[in-house]
Amino acid sequence: MSKTIITIPKSSMDFLSLIKKNNNRDWFNAHKENFLKEQQYIEQFAEALLTELNTHDVIETPSGKKSLHRIYRDTRFSKEKTPYKTNWSGSFRRATKYRRGGYYFHLETGNSFIAGGFWGPSPEDLKRIRDDFDFDDAPIRKILKSKSFISTFGTLQGEQLKTTPKGFDANSKAIDLLRYKQFLVIRKFTDKEVLDKNFLKEAHLTFKHMRPFFDYMSEVLTTDINGIEL
Repeated sequence: MSKTIITIPKSSMDFLSLIKKNNNRDWFNAHKENFLKEQQYIEQFAEALLTELNTHDVIETPSGKKSLHRIYRDTRFSKEKTPYKTNWSGSFRRATKYRRGGYYFHLETGNSFIAGGFWGPSPEDLKRIRDDFDFDDAPIRKILKSKSFISTFGTLQGEQLKTTPKGFDANSKAIDLLRYKQFLVIRKFTDKEVLDKNFLKEAHLTFKHMRPFFDYMSEVLTTDINGIEL
């Protein structure tokens, strides 16, 4: 029996374009049934992606459906008051305190990407990461310079300081890494690639290529300099 190929239908992306043109509650409520139909396709994709993830990582997120983010925007503290997002997105949390980092997918016409990493490290975690980079930057540079990392993600991304972080030497050999406040890896996809039958495979492969980075950062954040569990 042949395996069903899970794809992102063009209709699901087209629906996002319709929301963008008609971003108001009256229109959305009138097309709620269509929205729920398209959302089911994204749920199926997320479920298949979760199944693939669980072949090499332990994921806390219980289902593809639970991974999806709401289509409704929180407009309480935003100048942008349109009520609905114009993208499909979801995230997967790694299980246990020893597996750090998170997986994320974002599907939007002209702006689709697969990402992961550490969006908002606590001050304690950020200090621990910087201390490790400052002590020995060779392990992380080996990962960032690996063929799979460069071909998939290019470079490490995330918000950076313009100056030297407090408590560190401006002449540190790891100063370029020490300036990071976020540690993100991102791979962008064209609209054509998102609709391709191989997108699920490529999305999973992208997540898999994050593992060396995640595993290293997890060790930094869960053990001390002698490798003893914190």
